[in-house]
Amino acid sequence: MRAKRSKNKILQEILSICSKGENITQIAYRSNTNLTVARDLIELLKKNLVNEVDGSPVIYKTTARGLQVMDRLKMLQNEMDGWIAK
Repeated sequence: MRAKRSKNKILQEILSICSKGENITQIAYRSNTNLTVARDLIELLKKNLVNEVDGSPVIYKTTARGLQVMDRLKMLQNEMDGWIAK
């Protein structure tokens, strides 16, 4: 049985997916979450880290600050993986 992904890992994946701009369906599909979870996390990220681009469908794009946070999350995840592997 696989270990459950942390919320930080899912947020990192969503920020990465949104870096090129993506709609909510693709965000849910590519992050392997359901639409409800994806919508909730996008709402959380819309405060500073993701912008909503008007259109049909609505596209979500990672902000410059969001890219910085994504890089920090990756760095911390790699560091934690190093500790666990020891």
